[in-house]
Amino acid sequence: MPNASQHRASRDGFRPIRVSIEFFPPKTEEMEKILWSSIERLAPLQPKFVSVTYGAGGSTRERTHNTVARMVRETSLKPAAHLTCVDATKEEIDGVVQSYWDAGVRHIVALRGDPAEGVGHSYRPHPGGYAQTCDLVAGIKRIGDFKVSVSAYPEKHPEAASLDADIEALKAKVDAGADQAITQFFFDNEIYLRYRDKVRAAGIEIPIIPGILPVQNFKQAANFARRTGASVPYWLAARFEGLENDVETRRLVAAAVAAEQVLDLVDEGVEDFHFYSMNRSDLVYAICHLLGLRSQAPAKPAVKPEAKAA
Repeated sequence: MPNASQHRASRDGFRPIRVSIEFFPPKTEEMEKILWSSIERLAPLQPKFVSVTYGAGGSTRERTHNTVARMVRETSLKPAAHLTCVDATKEEIDGVVQSYWDAGVRHIVALRGDPAEGVGHSYRPHPGGYAQTCDLVAGIKRIGDFKVSVSAYPEKHPEAASLDADIEALKAKVDAGADQAITQFFFDNEIYLRYRDKVRAAGIEIPIIPGILPVQNFKQAANFARRTGASVPYWLAARFEGLENDVETRRLVAAAVAAEQVLDLVDEGVEDFHFYSMNRSDLVYAICHLLGLRSQAPAKPAVKPEAKAA
């Protein structure tokens, strides 16, 4: 039986919880409707920022820019644009950075990026481009006073020689001017907590925001984890066992799993969360409610009526 005097931060009603939410640029008209419906649902929670991803090899560069620019024009959200080093010269990347500044964007998520051929292929720096993320961060900071987020890998980047080597790479990003790091998603909180301790022991003091992937579909999440080097604990697989064709029960289990993860992290002192939304709002909205966030009237409507009807 729990100790009645044991304090749990997740039971407090006035915790300074902050969230950010990640979307990806839509490929089709139907996907665009889903994206903006999700934005309309989540915007009243007033997330600290929302980010829009960038495809392998910069394949979604234009769609990412258009989505972020529309967020600036038409919503109360503070968007952050993803940007990678892949398959572009410094001049091309600098031009994208300048275009973000001109559009009113003041936050960039700087990433090395996956090869155009996809995850699993070797990364090759463009001969006229930024070689690594730390170089990209320095380049962004030269152009404007952007806030720059970078990635962090609690289970190390798949191409890193070791976790220690990966933490050294993170330190290089910080030395170049990175303001905060967002982690690859994980399912076992101990992995994040051990990583956070190692990062602090290495003298890195920037915020290390845990990336949370609410499991909408276990099979898809497990395949995604395998491609990105994130482990899937046996107990997580067991919780979704036998639910492949039971959508309603799977949704309930997904909500319970996500709630357990984030509330346990709150009890460990975590106050910032970054959600990989997969452009779906319901589960993220429910988690935010559990964290104590409530809808507030935004300064601007989530989506202007004329834009919504377009």
